[in-house]
This record gives sequence, C-alpha cells and structure tokens, in this order.
Amino acid sequence: MAIAGATGAVGQDIMQCLEQRDFPVGELRLLASARSVDRMLPFRGKDLLVQELTEQSFDGIDVALFSAGGSRSKQFAPAAVKAGAVVIDNSSAFRMDPDTPLVVPEINPEDLDKHQGIIANPNCSTIILVVPLWPLHKVNPIRRIVVSTYQAASGAGAKAMEELEQQTRDLLSGKDAHPTVFPHQIAFNLFSHNSPIVEDGYCEEEVKMVKETRKIFHDSSIRICPTTIRVPVMRAHAESVNIEFSRPMLPEEAREILASAPGVKLQDDPENNHFPMPLEASGQEDVLVGRIRKDLSDPNCLAMFICGDQLLKGAALNAVQIAEEMIKRNLFRA
Repeated sequence: MAIAGATGAVGQDIMQCLEQRDFPVGELRLLASARSVDRMLPFRGKDLLVQELTEQSFDGIDVALFSAGGSRSKQFAPAAVKAGAVVIDNSSAFRMDPDTPLVVPEINPEDLDKHQGIIANPNCSTIILVVPLWPLHKVNPIRRIVVSTYQAASGAGAKAMEELEQQTRDLLSGKDAHPTVFPHQIAFNLFSHNSPIVEDGYCEEEVKMVKETRKIFHDSSIRICPTTIRVPVMRAHAESVNIEFSRPMLPEEAREILASAPGVKLQDDPENNHFPMPLEASGQEDVLVGRIRKDLSDPNCLAMFICGDQLLKGAALNAVQIAEEMIKRNLFRA
C-alpha cells in the first residue's frame, strides 16, 4: 500500500485509520513532495521513511491512497494505475469523470465493481450530507435538499488549522490577525467558503455538493440548494439540512430509520437540548444526526442538523473503507 500525501492532515489520519482498523498492510510506502523526504512517521510501532512522490513510486503497490491535491493526482495517478495499483483518490480530479466510481461504502459499494483503476472519494461536505440522507431516501425518495454548511478549518488542511489557532492567540493578546491561508480572518469570524465563485453565483464547494450527491445517489432529478460557510471551528463540519420527501415523513419515523443506519449516530435529545456538535463529532467515525423536526412550512419536509469529522469520515476513513470494501469484493489483483 502507498499513501501519496502522507505528511498532510488527511494522510496522517489515513495512517491512523489503517492502524486502528487493523487493515491488512504488508508494506506501507509513504510518499510526499521533495520537501518532506527523509521525514520519519510512526506506524504500528515502527518509524517509516517518507519518500518522494514520483511516477516510479508504485512498483509492487496494490492500492494507492492519494491525498496530495488534484494536480498531483492528475499527474501521478495514471502512473500508479499503469504500475498495477488501484488508486483511491481524495481530490476532485476524477470525481465527475463518468468512468470513475464516486463511492461512499454505506451507499453505493456496488459501483466499485465498475472501476477502471481509479476510484474517487467524494468531497467531505458531500459525504457528511449523504450518509444520513441515503437511508431516508431509500424509504421515502428525496425530491429537494436545502443545506447550509458550517465548515471547520480542517477542510483547508493542517496549515489552516494552525492559522486559526495562531489568530486566536494573537487576537486574545491584543494583536492583529494576519490571514495567509484563508482570504479573511477566521478567528472570531465566519465567511463564505473560500473556493471560487463559478456557476450562477455558487462557489465550487457548493457545485461539488450538487453534482456529487446526484452521482452517488444515481438520481439527477434531486434539486439541491447549498450554501457553504467557513467557521472558526478546528475540526468537524456541521450542516443544517432541510429535506423535501416524496410524501410526508414523521420525525419519529426518521429517527427510527437513522437509529440503525450504518455510519450514523443519532444524537437527538430535546429534553437536554443536546444535539450534534463539532466538538463531539471530532474523532468519531459516525456522522452525528439530531434536531430532527417537522418543517412547519411544508408537510413533506423535515429539518435536521448533522456533524461529521471532516478528516475522518469526510476523507481518510471513507478512503480506507473503500479499500476494505475492495478486499471484500475481491477487486484487487491476485
């Protein structure tokens, strides 16, 4: 197995997932850019040497988990496939390629059977959204989704998390904040997601949520209106979701479905006003779901609030789960 982008925040979490889930790794090859070469990273009681990511890095590799950015995925993933590896890519490089499966194992594992060497990991906000919506969609088809995200600094990587921490310290000590990773001050502030505005006033992050949800659900008819916001939270994204179903659904029915849904943890305690929070979602594999209630304006709609760890289920864990599903389905080379 190889991890491309091993020194980044997601790469580090991939290593932890492999170790904690006892993934059957014979050899783990850590790959990164030239500036990270010769670093040592711990794995299963040993220190592994980080090697430079090149087109020759994949000889003898069965599966390569990429989390090195879209440009590097486009540059090096074809070389990995040519060397015989299956690539599970965490960037946006291949997600909307019609020949590349876009997979959340709790939803569409059968799409893995059609892979041609590359499998795409969805966007973190999309994964956190679709995991709890899919079991409801199977019972009562969803017609429309209105979602507002509250996205943590972790979504922009380790340097963004460091910037949030440093800005908070600076401001509390009377100093000015100096954004370098984000375009605006992130500490004690929030702003529209820092991806380019592209289509009809929507940003790239919002367009991803629309297109990826439809592809994963195999349903292009679902209407989706997203608003993505960056908030001063260190880790774990939250999302406020309004769902229009084909017919009315009571909150009690939704809770019953979600209570046994894979990858979901019901956290819905009105009596104690205890609902999903990023603080409690951080480090958890499941997506937390709560505040499930009727939409007072429409009998076919429910509202809910969800939280998920962006670095785990939103990225690293989903990639490792794809690899686990590949083993179950005997889709790696002999």
